[in-house]
Amino acid sequence: MGRVVGFELNSQEPERAVVFYSEVFGWEISEPRWGYRPVSFGKEQDLSGGISKGPQDYPHGTRIQIEVDSIEDTIEKAKKQGAMVVREPMDFDEFFLAYLVDPTGNGIGLIQQK
Repeated sequence: MGRVVGFELNSQEPERAVVFYSEVFGWEISEPRWGYRPVSFGKEQDLSGGISKGPQDYPHGTRIQIEVDSIEDTIEKAKKQGAMVVREPMDFDEFFLAYLVDPTGNGIGLIQQK
């Protein structure tokens, strides 16, 4: 695993971001679910993503999401290499999601499919 499967654009003004990306790039952006607005690029879509209001620990910026076989094992490996866990694994309908900051300050998401 370890492949990039998604992204999220975090903003304190997600409504403005929705207008910008839909008008400039033609992205189709769905209504929010859990505060997250999924983005669609059309028929050929290998990458998923969305726009959300950034939380306090990551108010704005872009995070990639990396799919892993075991979210717990990956967190342990990442911590040994200097990463910080900013959001413990969360349970969604079809996947688990956790957020880390790597040793250089980049925010990343980890996804484990159920």
